Amino acid sequence: MTTKDKIEETLTNHFTIDQLKITDDSHLHAGHAEAVKSGGGHYSVFIISSDFKDKPLVSRHRMINESLKPLFQKEIHALKIQAKIKEEVN
Repeated sequence: MTTKDKIEETLTNHFTIDQLKITDDSHLHAGHAEAVKSGGGHYSVFIISSDFKDKPLVSRHRMINESLKPLFQKEIHALKIQAKIKEEVN
């Protein structure tokens, strides 16, 4: 299972998801010393979930980061997050 698949599975298990897009951006950071050292990749997550209703942005990010915490050990070096509810998307 790829790291991208693990991210998808983890988020799907933790949140009620209306839309989810995960992008592996590791190729944009080729040679980045810390990423090479940790072995982790760079990923972007776009997620729409009703679980974020009435939650400030920082809380949404904390919720996602906490759910993915085990993957930050070796598989994720950096994570760009866009976390929204349906009403915030055109």
